[in-house]
Amino acid sequence: TSYGAIREVLTQQGIGEPSPAQVAAAVIAIRRAKLPDWTTVGNAGSFFKNPLVEADQFAQLQGEFPGLPAYPQADGRVKLAAGWLIDQCGWKGRRQGAVGTYPQQALVIVNYGGATGSDILDFSQAVQASVAERFGVHLEREVNTAGEKHNIAT
Repeated sequence: TSYGAIREVLTQQGIGEPSPAQVAAAVIAIRRAKLPDWTTVGNAGSFFKNPLVEADQFAQLQGEFPGLPAYPQADGRVKLAAGWLIDQCGWKGRRQGAVGTYPQQALVIVNYGGATGSDILDFSQAVQASVAERFGVHLEREVNTAGEKHNIAT
């Protein structure tokens, strides 16, 4: 329960010492609030991994972007919130044709109906390029791809 959102949900429910089932229920509630219903809007959940950067790069980024959410790792690197990076580049809720980012969670790329795999990959590459240009951080896809375009650069 060290994850802030889980702790917040459990506190709202008046649960101080949660059981594993109560923690699981809190996680499910959080995911339902952040992710679209896959039965109505095509998506694969989080499209990109939260990137890891070296401590010196994080210090530079934090100086430029004081609100940057970050999570120190045991190996000295720092994990950044990919959704925040994407949102700061103006992609949250943005749509190009049948592909877009989910309005409640910029980390989720959705197919509003009729988009091809190429459409989704092209959109994801535009997101990656935007984040790399603004922050100097590469976003790696979390989803697996298959087919003739599957071996494009992550």
